[in-house]
Amino acid sequence: MKPEDELQATIADMTKPGKGILAADESLPTISKRFKAVGIDCTDETRRAYRSLLITTPGAEQFLSGVILFEETLGQNAEDGTPLPQVLTRRGIMPGIKVDKGTTALPGAPGDLITQGLDGLAERLKAYKSQGMRFAKWREVYGITDRNPTPLGIEANAEVLARYAAICQAEGIVPIVEPEVLIDGDHSIERCYEVTEAVLHAVFHALYRHRVILEYIVLKPNMVIPGKDHRPKASPEEVAAATIKVLRRTVPAAVPSINFLSGGQAPEEATANLNAINVMYPRAPWVLSFSYARALQDPVMHSWAGRTENAPAAQQAFARRIKMNSLARHGKWSPEMERAA
Repeated sequence: MKPEDELQATIADMTKPGKGILAADESLPTISKRFKAVGIDCTDETRRAYRSLLITTPGAEQFLSGVILFEETLGQNAEDGTPLPQVLTRRGIMPGIKVDKGTTALPGAPGDLITQGLDGLAERLKAYKSQGMRFAKWREVYGITDRNPTPLGIEANAEVLARYAAICQAEGIVPIVEPEVLIDGDHSIERCYEVTEAVLHAVFHALYRHRVILEYIVLKPNMVIPGKDHRPKASPEEVAAATIKVLRRTVPAAVPSINFLSGGQAPEEATANLNAINVMYPRAPWVLSFSYARALQDPVMHSWAGRTENAPAAQQAFARRIKMNSLARHGKWSPEMERAA
């Protein structure tokens, strides 16, 4: 199969109605931090057991088109010995892989970061593809201060995202392009809008320069939302209006799917905001879905707490969250559904 045919087949599977993507690709420091917050020891076995719990949740295939995996998970097995990527494939859920190598300070742009990992990426993608991976993810982050992100930070990060996406497509792997304007800080929704607009403009200019085929990418942006320390918080309708406005101004209609990151939002908050976006913009040229990590996983970690006997309750919590977000993807969620669940 030619790379373009592979890309088209993957996009078709990623955009099936009612489905989203689970981000289960936390690095070791990140998952250690999240486990510690709920009293779970972070070991090889607890990470394997936890990710197996997510991947084997009954009914998950109704609501998930794919799962982004951390490299460690490729070598881990379910309780019956089946490799976890195989478990996903057999259930009709596509496995994908986080391929960036984390951030470092960007020289010449104090306060800005740049993501590493382009060296050897094509060779790594070939190996991941042989293990069944059909898509990849790369994240660039933009912190907001009075001075950041700088013009250099915006341009340099866009260039890296575009180079990553071009390499993926050459290997027949769909790239998830993730420019995340961080929620950290006390900035206003207007400031988040300003930065998000500049970031997305730069990203799509860079994708065009690198001849990335927009029909074969998935965009994973932040919603336009005030900083987590800002008061008052924005309503779902305010978040939706600002988010829709920035997407209409920056994202070409050729992009098939926009799968929002949750970026530190509370689980129900992320669902309410996704629902408002779909209610207010039902005829968008793109699929408007989710690719959440914490907003899907926080209730699961609290329910599980590292105890085998809690696995069924944890899987129920996970199934509930992905179902709620599937409803939000259609604009059919309500707070009453949360209470009933």
